[in-house]
This record gives sequence, C-alpha cells and structure tokens, in this order.
Amino acid sequence: MGLADFTDKGCRVGGRILGALCLLLLVAISQGFFSIANAADAPLVAKGYKMAGDATKMRIVMDFDREPDIKWFLLRGPNRLVIDLANTRLAIDAKDLKPRGLVKGVRLGALGDGVSRLILTGKGPFAVDKLDVLKNEDGTGYRIAIDMSAASEREFDAALANQALTTGSTVSTDKGGRVGTGPVSNPGHRFTVVIDPGHGGVDGGAEGLNGTIEKNVTLAFATELRDKLAAIGKYDVFMTRDTDEYLRLDDRVRIARQHEADLLISIHADTISVKGIRGATVYTVSDKASDPQAQALADRENLSDQFAGMVIKDDNKEVTDILIDLIRRETHTFSMSFAHTLVGQLSTSVGLINNPQRSAGFKVLKAPDVPSVLVELGYLSNAKDEAQLLNAEWRGKAAQSITNAVALFASAKAGARTGG
Repeated sequence: MGLADFTDKGCRVGGRILGALCLLLLVAISQGFFSIANAADAPLVAKGYKMAGDATKMRIVMDFDREPDIKWFLLRGPNRLVIDLANTRLAIDAKDLKPRGLVKGVRLGALGDGVSRLILTGKGPFAVDKLDVLKNEDGTGYRIAIDMSAASEREFDAALANQALTTGSTVSTDKGGRVGTGPVSNPGHRFTVVIDPGHGGVDGGAEGLNGTIEKNVTLAFATELRDKLAAIGKYDVFMTRDTDEYLRLDDRVRIARQHEADLLISIHADTISVKGIRGATVYTVSDKASDPQAQALADRENLSDQFAGMVIKDDNKEVTDILIDLIRRETHTFSMSFAHTLVGQLSTSVGLINNPQRSAGFKVLKAPDVPSVLVELGYLSNAKDEAQLLNAEWRGKAAQSITNAVALFASAKAGARTGG
C-alpha cells in the first residue's frame, strides 16, 4: 500500500470518527437543551407558609424553590387579598394555613392550567403595606413577603380605586414612594370616638366585695357614655363591644384603627390590694410605668388574652421607620393632652386618687395613630367605689365629665388643623 492510499484511508477513518464525535456532541447538546427546557417548564414548588402578627398588623411569608411569577388584587365583600401563582405546585402543610390575627381566613388551592391561588380574608378592611418577591439570603430559593395592617373601609376603597396601578406587580412600591403618598385625605371625616368597655365574655375582669363583675360595670358605663356623646350630634361614636363578648386586646385596637378613631377611651374598674385607695384614674401608654401600682394594673389588664385559653406571642418587631416614630410621638402628645383635660373635668364631679394621671404599658393603648386613654372609674375592692359604680346618678356625672373633656379635646384638635 502506497503512502497516498494510507493517507486516503486514514482520512476516511478519521472522518467517520469525527462525524461520530460530532453526532455524540449534538446529542449531548440537545439532551442538555431539553433538560434545561424541561426544568424551565417544571412547576415551581411552594414549600412553606408562615404568618406572624396580631389583629392590627400581620406579616405573611411564602417560600418557593425558584422565583415565582405572581399577580395580586383586592376584593371587597368580604375584604380579601388574592394572589395568583403561575406554574406553581403546592407542597404546604394545611396546618400552617390556620388563620390568626388580622387574617380570619386562608384559602390555597389550584385553579387549573398550573395556576394556584392564595386568598387572605381580613377581619374587616386592611392595607397592603408591602408585597415583595425576595431572593433568600442563602441562595436556596425565593419568598413572597406580605405586610398587612388594619385600615378603614375608606382606605380599602381607595386602594381598590387605584388597583390598576398595582395589579400584577411582583415588587411593591419602594419605601420612599409609600411614605410620600401619605394617608388618603378624608375631608368629610367627623371627629370619631371609639369606646372600649373592658373585658367581656369569658373574661369577667375584677370582682367587687359584693359580687359586682367588672365586665358588666364597664359595658353599662360605656353605653351611657356613648349615648351622651351621640346626643351631641357632632361625633361619630362606636363601641368595641356592645354585648357580653370576649375580645382580644389587639382586636380592640384594630376596631379603633378601622374606624379611623380620633380618640379611644378604654373603660375599666379594677381591684387593688392596697387598703383605703379609691377614686378614678386616667392612664396613658408608656414603656416605663409611672409607679408600681400602674405597672401592676397594666400587667393584669394585658393578661386578658389568656382568658380564651390562649397565650398570645408578641410577633411584632420594633418598628424603626422614622415616619411611624413621628406619628407615635404626635399620638402620644395628643393622648397626654386629652388625659390632662379629662383629669380636670373629672375632678369637678367625681373623686380621684392621688396623682390621678398615670402611665404604663397597656396593650390596648398601643395604636400608633389613635390617641388613647384608659379610665379606671374606681376600685371594686373598695365598698364605697363599688356602690358608686352601681349608682345611676354617679355614672351620669362621670359620663358627662368625660363628654365635656371630649368636646374640649375635639375643639382643640379642630383648631389645630385649621390653624385657629
């Protein structure tokens, strides 16, 4: 065999080998391509769901193995947030979907065509403060983080009206944009008072020397105060409860916020172990109690949630947003102003304890945007106070004093708004 024949044969063999290698390479590339395509077409997996918060503010987190494609919108009747999840398979434990706090209903299921839907039903109207799709810090997947807070029906309707601007978003407005819009103006808003009769239902509250139950005293007094305020015709007046029902403390705050209350007045009539102490007291909220008695009272009142057989974990983190901090400071100033006015009015008609304006960390007074006070009408542990609390004439005088204080406060607030 000559050199030319060997070379020609070698080329033919080499060509077949090269062709075979090219074919194998093409097969490998195509398999890889189809694997990538199949991976892209494979549904996302929703693999975790968590809720934290209370009836005024909630955070919901949903975990995914890859970045989800979401659309969300609001519905009324009842107030709902609906989130559609494209190409998503659900692998979430039903036990994790148990509603709590501001969310009274959770529904999660498949719509068909690979779309799954999450429906969150609120305890009345709410605001979606933030809805973000975030990459997990450890790089293992993504999550949806939803922040909701109690809001008024008017605010919910305004969000519905602007829904076209947000429907289909996967990332909420940046913080600066949210802060810049501020609250929706409400020129027709009348001064609104929410009266909170303490305790109720399974939580009877304190018991007097002669068997008087605090929840009955507070409801009777709150009803009389409501009627006196409503008779003036200048205010919108609501009660957190008007029957013998149990309410969590955060639900009382939620009701005040959803009514856009200008003032929350919580009515109580406690007992005390110190003999001889009697008279009314007005409390505002503070991180540090004004005295040991105020701290002890706040501790007792804050245990109210345990009467329904549940211990409420405080899931709310400390809010550091500077705008919220400014709102809280202004609210606290208004609360202190009303407390001072109220003490002045009560001093002319009913007996007060020494140093009647006090403060402590009452949960029911912690709405960041609603001026709030807690009024201890007297002590059921004192026979004279107990008798007064059951006396219609005394209740009428006390309710009128609070009504007078509300009128002064409402007038001062209106003057501040108009610059008068």
